[in-house]
Amino acid sequence: MASTQGPPTSSTTLAGGSASVQTLPTIDIVVLVVYFLLVLAVGLWSMWRTQRSTVDGYFLAGKNMVWWPVGASLFASNVGSGHFIGLAGSGAAAGISPTSYEWNGLFMVLLLGWVFLPIYITSGVTTMPEYLQRRFGGKRIQLFIAVLYLFVYIFTKISVDMYAGAVFIQQALQWNLYLAVGLLLLITSIYTVAGGLAAVIYTDAVQTVVMLMGAITLMAFSFEAVGGWDALLDGYGNAIPSVRYPNSSCGLPRPDAFHLFRDPLTSDLPWPGMLLGMSVPSLWYWCTDQVIVQRSLAAKNTLHAKGGSLLAAYLKVAPFFMMVLPGMISRILFPDEVACGDPDVCRAVCGNPVGCSDIAYPKLVMELLPSGLRGLMMAVMIAALMSSLTSIFNSSSTIFTMDLWRHLRVRASEWELMVVGRVFVLVLVAVSVLWIPVVQASQGGQLFIYIQAISSYLQPPIAVVFFAGCFWKRANEKGAFWGLVVGLLAGFIRMVLDFVYPVPPCYEADLRPSVVKYVHYLYFSIILTLLTMGVVVVISLATDRPSPGQIDGLTWFTRIQRMGESSRSPAAEDASDMETPVGKTGEKEPERDASVSRSESHLDVTAADSSSKGHAGSHSKLTTAILWLCGMDRPKKSSGARQVPVEMPTCSLEENPLMSRFIDANLVVCMAVAVFLIGYWA
Repeated sequence: MASTQGPPTSSTTLAGGSASVQTLPTIDIVVLVVYFLLVLAVGLWSMWRTQRSTVDGYFLAGKNMVWWPVGASLFASNVGSGHFIGLAGSGAAAGISPTSYEWNGLFMVLLLGWVFLPIYITSGVTTMPEYLQRRFGGKRIQLFIAVLYLFVYIFTKISVDMYAGAVFIQQALQWNLYLAVGLLLLITSIYTVAGGLAAVIYTDAVQTVVMLMGAITLMAFSFEAVGGWDALLDGYGNAIPSVRYPNSSCGLPRPDAFHLFRDPLTSDLPWPGMLLGMSVPSLWYWCTDQVIVQRSLAAKNTLHAKGGSLLAAYLKVAPFFMMVLPGMISRILFPDEVACGDPDVCRAVCGNPVGCSDIAYPKLVMELLPSGLRGLMMAVMIAALMSSLTSIFNSSSTIFTMDLWRHLRVRASEWELMVVGRVFVLVLVAVSVLWIPVVQASQGGQLFIYIQAISSYLQPPIAVVFFAGCFWKRANEKGAFWGLVVGLLAGFIRMVLDFVYPVPPCYEADLRPSVVKYVHYLYFSIILTLLTMGVVVVISLATDRPSPGQIDGLTWFTRIQRMGESSRSPAAEDASDMETPVGKTGEKEPERDASVSRSESHLDVTAADSSSKGHAGSHSKLTTAILWLCGMDRPKKSSGARQVPVEMPTCSLEENPLMSRFIDANLVVCMAVAVFLIGYWA
């Protein structure tokens, strides 16, 4: 299909502002404006109907979400612009193997809904570090994990999505990288600060529909342009650039491009590592990551949470068809640019001498789609970016506010927590921008591989500690803490070695140390898992057993105990903890446990009274409007009487038997589909 506005190779420079600025046709601008108005309308609607000036209202959307926005938000939070750019780029460079991450995640999101979520619900937590604090006691694990989560978000999520979105905008408009990033961040941070989790989830649902429509449209145009399925199978192996570095493998496609299971020693994704090493970081992401779990905790009951997991699992089948295969088609259609085999050519095409596979998806958009549809795909990429970043910003803000700030200021009022949570988003944005140049140069230009490598070094120790806490009652605080320390130290050393000794370009000899050269990051994930597990088991068995308060209602085997108790709410439990503080290690600490409890999801009487005195004065209409936009509704004037906290809704564990059987039947169908797909492409 002929391009209506296909820029030649010389005009696709990503390095800076040397190329002339392109302007979008009017119809594309109209499509983008309509998209932004739609998202704005949904955001405003969700802001009207949600109480954003309380902890539960802002961070957990009032715990009243139904299955379809939960599932759509799970998918949209996972599939950001880094997926569109990274998956398509890895498909162009290496074939279908990156799909294994998507289909592995399909099983893990189901594991979240059926296994992990009931534990989190009965424990009554808001954040994942808070769960570890309740399960193991003390404060050091909670603080350690909170800082680590923010570290992981910056290095593997925020900066990657910002870079991917900027790559797309560069291809479309030829803007400077940092100008594009700045505009994207301005829109996203304002949107997150104002909306809270409810606005994020509802707009995620809209953006999921936009993403699916646009991606399926581009997939159809791609297959038409390449000549169909058979042409893809035959053409990928011959998609070799006309200019290659002499006597090298640069620009050559992999012979095993259409296989998921690849050689255990010499391939880019060895099959033992794919089955074992990939599953542990995936377990961390789908079952213990704040970004994902926070959406499920916002569901009104476990049936809706399971339904959301099922919807997300079904949608995880789609990236293979919507991103990976179009990326491979892009290599066939534009081999000299997408598969460039000479560093000088790559530098001219995308500003990155190590490879240009990450431009595969935006190249399809700009070359194949007519005006109007091109605007739709720009909306898709912006939707993917915004849905992912808003989710990460909201969850990062939750962790910083609830796990770190409240540790520093135990008696912080709810008003203060809301302000701190919003300000931290802006700080996080600034730090993330500084990491973008490293992302751009990593892993031979394959963004998706960068993400997975870093994940394999940092996430297995965290996943092991959560797994031990949920399923082994004997695991204690000392074993969990030192398992984390040893595992993360080993992972951090390997990550540093990867940055010090990056993968050499295809035209250079590989002179890296053996531990980096021969131990694939997926194999290192297995080693890291076993190392951490060994430390947790040995130290836990050698030290004291955890107290009953650290087990009841906090593991898979004891969750029924709390479910079977009287209707004593977590708030009441925490209130009694305040009255009977205990100072022993591993048991609940005075006042701090109250500060991490759900009772702070309601307006504290003392904080309300003091806030009323500080904010009861008259405010202008402009000030009132700004406060409402930020979800900072000022407290009402105190009448002198003590305020009674209003109980917020709690995610229910009760399930309708008929609907429960229906959901379980869908679970079997979904897993059967996944097993068939993996077996077919293995």
